[in-house]
Amino acid sequence: MPRYRVTLRRTTVEIVQAANPFQAAIVASDLGGDGVEVANVVPAVGRPATSGGPRKATEAAKKPGKKVAKKRRPMSAETRAKLAKNLVKARAARAAKAKVAKPATKKKGAASSFRR
Repeated sequence: MPRYRVTLRRTTVEIVQAANPFQAAIVASDLGGDGVEVANVVPAVGRPATSGGPRKATEAAKKPGKKVAKKRRPMSAETRAKLAKNLVKARAARAAKAKVAKPATKKKGAASSFRR
């Protein structure tokens, strides 16, 4: 029979054997007594959760995920064309700058390499 780890709204975590998670929650709540609230039911595999109590375990589970990029307003055709022109100018300027920065290399004649 599978085992389930049931977190109760107390300072304890019960490990019970039951056929399914629902029965595990019922068995654990009966063990806890009156007025106990079931917080979480997971299969009891591996090590038990940290001993920080149920509140810390739930806070760790609610970590914020990956930040989603904000949606942008759609661009007008004129603005898109203006940006494309600027991009062409910038690329041309970058290419010219790279051409000037490139050191001039001397070409040796093919005949000079055969001299002794």
